Amino acid sequence: MSQVQTPITGLTVANGEKLAWGKRTYVMGIINVTPDSFSGDGLNGNTGSALNQALRFQEEGADILDIGAESTRPGYAAVSQEEELQRLMPALEAIANRTDLPISVDTYKAEVARQAVAAGAVIINDVWGLKAEPELARVAADTGAGLVLMHNQRGTEYQDFVPDMITSLEESVALALAAGVAQENIVIDPGFGFGKTPDHNMIVMNELGRLKSMGYPILVGTSRKSTLGLLLDLPADQRVEGTAATVSLAIAGGADIVRVHDVKEMVRVCRVTDAVVRGWRPDGWKTS
Repeated sequence: MSQVQTPITGLTVANGEKLAWGKRTYVMGIINVTPDSFSGDGLNGNTGSALNQALRFQEEGADILDIGAESTRPGYAAVSQEEELQRLMPALEAIANRTDLPISVDTYKAEVARQAVAAGAVIINDVWGLKAEPELARVAADTGAGLVLMHNQRGTEYQDFVPDMITSLEESVALALAAGVAQENIVIDPGFGFGKTPDHNMIVMNELGRLKSMGYPILVGTSRKSTLGLLLDLPADQRVEGTAATVSLAIAGGADIVRVHDVKEMVRVCRVTDAVVRGWRPDGWKTS
């Protein structure tokens, strides 16, 4: 049984920023201050480069900036809390001071999240869905930050893939609610590319609508992922069209946020798809 029976209408984050679900898709731009990003866009702690990318993403139409300082690519090497903070905080502080967009911190460590929120982040994006460090939920509860709970596991064995994924997400939601996180501050993510085979990832895209029954907004991150590389036989920096296809399909399946590397291109994809799926129209639209 899912934790919520009726859809949540909005995410209130720590600075009072309100996201209204269902009207259009929000674009989350990825800023990696890591040396080993799978997509080849890691900025290796370069604050100036991170700030320039954030400003460019804002200009290109991003709605949220997601800053991460530890790679989660397959076979990644974990870094200490201290090293993650050393990479993260200068860039996050610079971006918070120069941009108007809500900032999400991509971390599963409670202390990293706490310091990031204190410096201006308003969303915590946890790739382990509180399964690695449940104390992260307390940080979200104490600060009022939004909380993205992603499905993930070690290995790719399932008894029944989609029901198992939903059950795991429900467990993550239960941990968050028990810690005092407000329902309207929770977003779920099926975790495309995490703890899944390429065929599982195709099922995620095809069955995404089944997650809507949980009643929470859905974030989907397919951008430049290796499954697209397998389908197209192309390196990460040549998967824009493949990403565009999955972004459009995700929106049709119910996604509310898409997490992407190529902001300008995916903003355009979202607008056209939203026009068809959600009835979005630009200012000045003529009906005749």
